Amino acid sequence: MKVRAWIRGEVSTGLPKYSVVFVFLALGVLIFVLRHMTILEFQHKVNPPLNATIIVQRVSTVPDTHHSFCTFQPLSTEDAQEERLLLDSITWPETPVLPDPLSLEKTTDPAHSKFVILPPQRGGGQWHVGDQLEVMINMYDFKGHPKKSGGDVLLARLHNPKLVAGVAGHVVDHLNGSYSAVFTLLWEGSAQVQVTLVHPSEAVTILHRLTSEQPDRVHFKSLFRSGSHSETMMCNICLRPNQRPLCDFTDIRTGEPWFCYKPKKLSCDARIVHYMGGFKKRLKAKEEKLFQSGVNMKIYIRASGPDRVTVWPKKKGQTQVQNSSVDSGLSGYYYQGLWRALDGTRVHQFNLSTITQCLKGKAVHLYGDSTIRQFFEYFNAVLPDLKEFNLHSRRQIGPFQALDYANNILVTYRCHGPPIRFSGVPVSELRYIANELDGLKGGTDTVVVIGIWSHFSTFPMEVYIRRLQSIRRAVVRLLDRAPGTLVVIRTANLKASGIYESLTNSDWYSLQRDKVLRAMFSGLNVRVLDAWEMTLAHYLPHSLHPKPPIIKNMIGVMLSYVCPQKGR
Repeated sequence: MKVRAWIRGEVSTGLPKYSVVFVFLALGVLIFVLRHMTILEFQHKVNPPLNATIIVQRVSTVPDTHHSFCTFQPLSTEDAQEERLLLDSITWPETPVLPDPLSLEKTTDPAHSKFVILPPQRGGGQWHVGDQLEVMINMYDFKGHPKKSGGDVLLARLHNPKLVAGVAGHVVDHLNGSYSAVFTLLWEGSAQVQVTLVHPSEAVTILHRLTSEQPDRVHFKSLFRSGSHSETMMCNICLRPNQRPLCDFTDIRTGEPWFCYKPKKLSCDARIVHYMGGFKKRLKAKEEKLFQSGVNMKIYIRASGPDRVTVWPKKKGQTQVQNSSVDSGLSGYYYQGLWRALDGTRVHQFNLSTITQCLKGKAVHLYGDSTIRQFFEYFNAVLPDLKEFNLHSRRQIGPFQALDYANNILVTYRCHGPPIRFSGVPVSELRYIANELDGLKGGTDTVVVIGIWSHFSTFPMEVYIRRLQSIRRAVVRLLDRAPGTLVVIRTANLKASGIYESLTNSDWYSLQRDKVLRAMFSGLNVRVLDAWEMTLAHYLPHSLHPKPPIIKNMIGVMLSYVCPQKGR
């Protein structure tokens, strides 16, 4: 009774009757502050500044409300908290509600938008190697009016075509229609600024809505067959309920969900082949206007004034990379077409003989999507003594295995488990990366490279987070039993943009997953291969499958992890 009376303010405490209200308010404020301190501490750890990434203040947004037909297994308290913090860390600025039908007039127009290079902060009006170059970007709509909100997806690059040099910029969203891009000056000579609008903020609104409302817009099928009878059924992680019973193919060990509608006459055990079924483009009237190549998608923004500067040699006593209020977080840059790391890695150039010498006595296991398959194809093409076994696998799918018997080099590739947008994959070859890692002995003679991102773009972020949690647990187990194992995590990369690519595999989707991927493996004894920066900083056009010069540089970075050398 005393507790209830105290809550009502009826117990005499020597304090004013309504002081209890202020006590509760103070407690509420304290809880709020502590919670947000925890989130900010987590974000500082897992969400360091990424180059060419929109870095924004935390903005309250409505969380994903994807339909209940996406089935998720219960998480442990720790994993659930991590999932919530990761989702909080990638919130995007809210954009105005789109009119229906859509009009482009008030949406971001790259043709009207401009950027300007700000004067150097140092005296003398000159830029030197190691300085920071800052660019102010102002966005306008199709009527030439300044935008008042943030959320546009921008990329920034500094380059010199003659030197075949390039470095990514760090983009900051000021949430009022203006942005900053900050570059570290790393070479002498000319340095040209390039700012690209990937998507207007209004397009991000659509992409977010599609994932929330239509997580099954990329759909899959499976062939079920017994004897002469066969049936093809729809499958997915997010499978809309109907009157038909489901086959539950959730993986027993990892808990990864996968479902198919049950065939009419066959059992669930009769499933033999996995396919990508197709893509349903479900846009509202005129929303395609926000995804127009040459108009408002992957378009350069022009400079108001000069778009380049001259960089002089670094001043006496000046460090190579000047400290600044904005931590660049750069992993590297290109110079004369070669990648130079800034994360402490000494990247060396490998020829055929040095690749063989580096990999001698080692097994290299490649797991993931087609961007990891490129690594297998590279080794298989350049190493003359590496002979591929004929496993009668389709070239897109794998699995693949190649052996240099004389030098005891083994290279394997296996695609990750569903969702995988390959067609004609035998169900027996659908393997989850975590399970494959658990089957490795590991050790100093073992190299593992993992790249998994592209096929998860259309699904709720929870699907990707849980897949990475599963893989991370397996990586931890591998490193516990075999600490000498080298594990390399390949990040997402930029790619060409058409309307299909944007609705299924937009760079914005990749950017969000890239942040989560880096956060999930932060603090582990793994190496990160920064494909995002390596594709952004390069002069070649963006492509889902980076061109050979970029792949060669990626392989050089990977081999530098495998065989570190003391000198340059």
